[in-house]
Amino acid sequence: MRGRWGWFGLLWCLIGTTQAEALVAVAGNFMAPARELVALFERSSGESVKLSSGSTGSLYAQILHGAPYDVFLAASEREPAQLVAEGEAVSESRYIYALGRLVVWSADPQRVRADCAAVLRALDYRRLAIANPELAPYGAAALAVFESLGIRDQVRPRLLRGENVVQAFQFVATRNAELGVVAQAQVARLPRKRAGSACVVDPAYYPPIRQQAVLLRRASDNATARAFMTFLRGDAARALISRYGYGVGDD
Repeated sequence: MRGRWGWFGLLWCLIGTTQAEALVAVAGNFMAPARELVALFERSSGESVKLSSGSTGSLYAQILHGAPYDVFLAASEREPAQLVAEGEAVSESRYIYALGRLVVWSADPQRVRADCAAVLRALDYRRLAIANPELAPYGAAALAVFESLGIRDQVRPRLLRGENVVQAFQFVATRNAELGVVAQAQVARLPRKRAGSACVVDPAYYPPIRQQAVLLRRASDNATARAFMTFLRGDAARALISRYGYGVGDD
């Protein structure tokens, strides 16, 4: 198995990236701002960055199996720290690039009219979408909210779990679930016709979602990957991240 993944990683590396570009693994909640950030970076630097999205847990597993990513933009602190401990990432590169926030969202513009605690405690919904808590930090944070509100057992049979927070959002957008606990960034910049209704979950109800970036060991000499990491710490990148509804942590 390790040999097969090793050859797969080598082939992907040869056909997919060069030292003049970088391949960035991005947690699903951050894909929209990541696209804008890459566009800004490429215009200013003349270099190329490619994005690949998924749940943090899935991307972490891919990295361990040899997927040739250069930078990992995770939705948590845990996986980047584990990659450093396992010798797969550069320790001094790890930092918090965004502080995630939860919302309760409905595609129905009339559905969410109270604070989030009241909306969730009402239990007047058949399906509530969340990300898979075993793979996605936003899903684990949603479970923490239910626990804090004392409704975890009542909510459990109503849950519709997506592989990641992007799929959870899609369940709500397609009205397969009346409500979803998703990332604020996913609804912060929706066009009016698709905005639906939402409330911001009180951060006291869940542990902080500290999203960390890390340079992977295989990219130690990749100048584009290092330049992109430096760009993410700059004022223009931080302002864009903030516009999507994230907090911006200190280095």
